[in-house]
Amino acid sequence: MAKKKDLGKGLRALLNDVEKGPIKKKREVVDQLAATIEEIDLSSIETNPFQPRTEFDQEQLEELADSIKLHGLVQPITVRSLRDGKFQLISGERRFRASKIAQLTSIPAYIRLANDQEMLEFALIENIQRQNLNTMEVALSYQRLMTECSLTQEELSARVGKKRSTVANYIRLLKLPPQIQQSVKNEVLTMGHARVFAGIDQLTRQLDLFRKCVNQQWSVRRLEDEARLIGSRPKVNAGIEDPEITKIKSTLSKKIGVKISIKRDSKGKGQIVIPFKSDDQLNDIIDILH
Repeated sequence: MAKKKDLGKGLRALLNDVEKGPIKKKREVVDQLAATIEEIDLSSIETNPFQPRTEFDQEQLEELADSIKLHGLVQPITVRSLRDGKFQLISGERRFRASKIAQLTSIPAYIRLANDQEMLEFALIENIQRQNLNTMEVALSYQRLMTECSLTQEELSARVGKKRSTVANYIRLLKLPPQIQQSVKNEVLTMGHARVFAGIDQLTRQLDLFRKCVNQQWSVRRLEDEARLIGSRPKVNAGIEDPEITKIKSTLSKKIGVKISIKRDSKGKGQIVIPFKSDDQLNDIIDILH
């Protein structure tokens, strides 16, 4: 039996949940499977439908395959046992794919007992802890852990060993426009750039700075400076009333018989002010509005 290796913080917490079953025999089985590395047929393994990584670099896969041909697979994959001698991948899809390219027929694997909920947590946490996901994949993994595994930001930060502010910064990236998200995913922009864009509340300003940032290859510092400048500039249309608002004011003023005013902010929120000089005039206005 292979020596049991230390597990990551998040995985250990999940395994503890599995091992707390009321039946002693079940715990013994879990302990045995958690500690055992077995050689299993590649053909008996199906990929994990909960895998957060969606893209694999073919050149890197082939490089890993060449290494596996020379040295073998140093780190086993992790699978869960299914029926009829089949297994489902929990983590290690990159190693699994490279082993296929290397034309291996079998692969060393840890075998776990896990339900679908634990499968998702295993896969997401294991991938995050390896630190080889791109920024947007990490953000999506965090979001999936929160929504699909019912975790709060505090619980998630404890699971993945990150500060809550770090988790929150990643989650905010998912609100960025698709163009910016794609550039971060393709590593055209860094996490630092993305955080600056996430702090800009208007879409038009985000996209305007984004185009300039990419075309002129701004550093994060330059982007921060430009964002501050835009934030301090008065709006182009400041003091100029929307023609539609002017029309509405004129129509209502004629109908009610008093000059009304409409106050409205950039987000569309505001109020209609109807002045009156006496209770009689107020009653007249109420009658008209009825």
